[in-house]
Amino acid sequence: MAKIDVFNGDADGICALLQLRKAEATPGDEPRVLVTGVKRDIALLARVEAGAGDIVTVLDVSYDKNRDGVNRLLDGGATVRYFDHHRATDVASHAGFEVHIDPAPDICTSLIVDRYLNGRQRSWAVVGAFGDNLEKSAMRAAEPQGRSRADLESMAELGRYLNYNAYGRTVEDLYFAPAKLFEALLPYDDPLDFVRSDAAFATLRDGYREDITKAQTLVPTVNEDACAVFVLPDEPWAARVSGVFANMLASASKERAHALMTLRDDGAYVVSVRAPIAHPDGADTLCSRFPTGGGRKSAAGINELPASMADEFVEAFRDAYRGSR
Repeated sequence: MAKIDVFNGDADGICALLQLRKAEATPGDEPRVLVTGVKRDIALLARVEAGAGDIVTVLDVSYDKNRDGVNRLLDGGATVRYFDHHRATDVASHAGFEVHIDPAPDICTSLIVDRYLNGRQRSWAVVGAFGDNLEKSAMRAAEPQGRSRADLESMAELGRYLNYNAYGRTVEDLYFAPAKLFEALLPYDDPLDFVRSDAAFATLRDGYREDITKAQTLVPTVNEDACAVFVLPDEPWAARVSGVFANMLASASKERAHALMTLRDDGAYVVSVRAPIAHPDGADTLCSRFPTGGGRKSAAGINELPASMADEFVEAFRDAYRGSR
């Protein structure tokens, strides 16, 4: 029997899996197969081969982008557990399919797993929620722990850096391959022990600070009360910072929507959209109108927006959020 863990390489995917692995660990556990990648690498089940007796656990990747993979695995006799917070349609009903999907705008996959585990690994759920830019949800989850303000700030910082590490055109753009970063975090029951003692934290912190400094020099191409658009160059630093920079902008202007369009070497764009934190809705609907687009209500994206559709996207983005104030 093989156990295969399939997860998004961002903070939410990593922290969701950390909780499950810690809560379900048993003596003599066989090594797990890890399937993951950069943030935008979401059609992960296409890479999974499993059959009768195998257990596939999927975390924080869109069901709609992996429906065919789920059906193939179920037809082959595998058991599939699915934890996610992205919009899902036509979800399969099958005896071998265990589904935990909740697209509410104030929840992430780490918090769904926390609910499933009744809070047994709550600290990592808090880090995941911070990393997904759900500050209020993270603080609410952390309340029973009685953490100090300084501890919570460190957990938020860790979540931000884990999320930052997932963004890149390829794994080579990242400071750590997501599977390796997960393995580095796994020995730590308390996230703050990783912050205080592991050199990987300092590497992420220093890289983040350097990249965000570059991003803060950018001037928006659209700068309105209701929305703003930034265009980032085709550079590794821009790909790495796009997600956390979008979250930073959203947190700084809670009534405004933001779109980041990062150039690719083929002339297309990778798009990150953040709905206003004060009105966290519509990002998934907007991005789903375009090929390779999707996500959730508060944060969504387009993996490959053709240059010929760039103006159309900008106008659709402006129209979507001009009336949200």
